[in-house]
Amino acid sequence: MTALPQRPTETHERALLIWFGVALALAPLALLALFLLASGIDYRWESPVAHFWLVLAAALVTLGLGYAVSTTARRRRDARLFLISLAFMASFGFLALHALATPDVLLGKNAGFELATPVGLVVAALLAAVSALELSRSRATAVMRHSHLLVAALVGLLLLWGAVSLTETWPLDSPIAAEQLDGWQVALAVAGIALFALAAAGYFRIYRRRRATFVFAVTFALALLAEAMVVIAWARNWHVSWWEWHVLMLLAFVAIAVAARREWHEERFSPLYLDETLAGARDVSILFADLAGFTPFSERHSPEQVTDMLNAYFGRIIPLMEQSGGEVHQVVGDEVMVIFNKSGDRPEHASVAVRAAKALQATAADVAADHPDWPRFRAGVNSGEVLAGVVGGHRGHRKHGVVGDTVNLAARLQAEAPVGEVVVGAETVRRLPPGTVVERLPELRVKGKAEPVEAYVLRS
Repeated sequence: MTALPQRPTETHERALLIWFGVALALAPLALLALFLLASGIDYRWESPVAHFWLVLAAALVTLGLGYAVSTTARRRRDARLFLISLAFMASFGFLALHALATPDVLLGKNAGFELATPVGLVVAALLAAVSALELSRSRATAVMRHSHLLVAALVGLLLLWGAVSLTETWPLDSPIAAEQLDGWQVALAVAGIALFALAAAGYFRIYRRRRATFVFAVTFALALLAEAMVVIAWARNWHVSWWEWHVLMLLAFVAIAVAARREWHEERFSPLYLDETLAGARDVSILFADLAGFTPFSERHSPEQVTDMLNAYFGRIIPLMEQSGGEVHQVVGDEVMVIFNKSGDRPEHASVAVRAAKALQATAADVAADHPDWPRFRAGVNSGEVLAGVVGGHRGHRKHGVVGDTVNLAARLQAEAPVGEVVVGAETVRRLPPGTVVERLPELRVKGKAEPVEAYVLRS
């Protein structure tokens, strides 16, 4: 009997990936050494148009990455993602400025624009190095609290650099001689190499803990950018070695974009989240609402009529919940689940949640005013601690959800609510402001609870 060949273990696969990545990352340095030692093959090729489009392509890739990562960072309130998005936006801005310096294309040669790429990469490297740190919750909160100021500072730096370059104001008031340009580039390259190396080391540590391919791709890209800074210091303008660092930049950003594209579309950037975002305790309020009598209604009506009814309700309710400060976590059939204070920035979330629940019922009543046969909502609200984090595997479906008894009880309270009313848990009632009117229900026996549950109908 012939034994089947054994499949390499996951550990072996990771080791092969690391060694392959190291070999691939060192290849550009070997190529640079070849160009420098065998100068006869370091041909000169001057093509302003090719340079312009190459730099612009790299800028546009970083713009797309920056926008996508920034959107997720703000939704999840994750400081690491936010800092990485700033690094991408800094790269985009300075690369776009550098493209303007391409001779005979748009503006032409300019001291400020010539230095824009190495300066921009150093700024990006600094932001990337800071993002690689595992920030404490207080520091991460501070970063997100001042996020608008950080964005404004970056935009201000880009506008100032562009204005000084265009007006040729001191210290960029005259063309830079070749030896001066080399000196600037070497100094910036040293800073960039150190910062990108720190960033790559930080993300490699994250990869070793999480074993996520996307994190490895980011580590690899940061290593390529560090090598691009090496090439910047040694390459000769318009020679093949000079083109190499432009290509390395583009490859680094494309590698991150391709790796992100291969991730599950929900929580695409979750492998980079801070530990607190991946799985952290949160004090939240959960709102559940579903339609009483939905199944009989569906049996009596066509699928098109059922769909029209759901769209009429949720077309009004979902925007209302988002405007109220809740995160619409899911809509499953006729049920909607909304989370309040998932980001930890709404201490009064219990009050916000019950107001949103009352508004939901009022809006539903308004929608159903001309349809007396439509089913109506029951709603339940419960407050307490949950574990908020990413649920799912690295290679499959992922979602940023909440888990805990608080969630389960909210669903049970909703099931016990009278039609058109809101039932709230005892912990939620305890947090409501004076003057709130509630009516205590008889003790409830709900599935999954050994003891009776204290609950109230919200009156006003």
